Amino acid sequence: MRPSLLIHACCAPCSSYVLEYLIPYFSITVYYYNPNIAPDKEFEFRLAEEKRLIEELPGAQEIRVVAPPYDHREFLCEVSGLESEPEGGKRCAVCFRQRLESAAAYAAENGYDYYTTTLTISPLKNAHLLNEIGNELGEKYHVRFLPSDFKKRDGFKRSIDLSKQYSLYRQNYYGCEFSKAECEAKKNTYSASERKI
Repeated sequence: MRPSLLIHACCAPCSSYVLEYLIPYFSITVYYYNPNIAPDKEFEFRLAEEKRLIEELPGAQEIRVVAPPYDHREFLCEVSGLESEPEGGKRCAVCFRQRLESAAAYAAENGYDYYTTTLTISPLKNAHLLNEIGNELGEKYHVRFLPSDFKKRDGFKRSIDLSKQYSLYRQNYYGCEFSKAECEAKKNTYSASERKI
């Protein structure tokens, strides 16, 4: 019998390779807890894409999706005072902890053998920090954290290939309004510099 694994997932593209890789080894539940995502339509669309991926990915049909109620205020409360932090800074660390803590608590309450996150698939996410937080919360809630750096061994490249294969929606920002504003500012700066050339 395969051990049970709760995977915190942020979106279908990040889940694609992680699920493909782990399906043979675990009985998986996807935990879609992302109060950072804004607006609510973006949250719902990413959730719908996650469910569609699971319906279409070979071997994934037995995977269950758990999606706690969406409340963006939970995220805003946690990151209050950190709104001006750059992407990848202190605000992101707080956001990682919030989402992983919810996953760890759910995994412990429901008797999972392990829990982990898809977040380490991104080349721009700090896998070392995510694993540190995951292990710490695993000890707190008495559930084993499965450490990862899913971007390694062409994991990120494979996620891009799978996203194309399944025509998955790939968002151009990480989820919160602060990430979106930073992304748009960079895009506008790049466009302005192009016009000067």
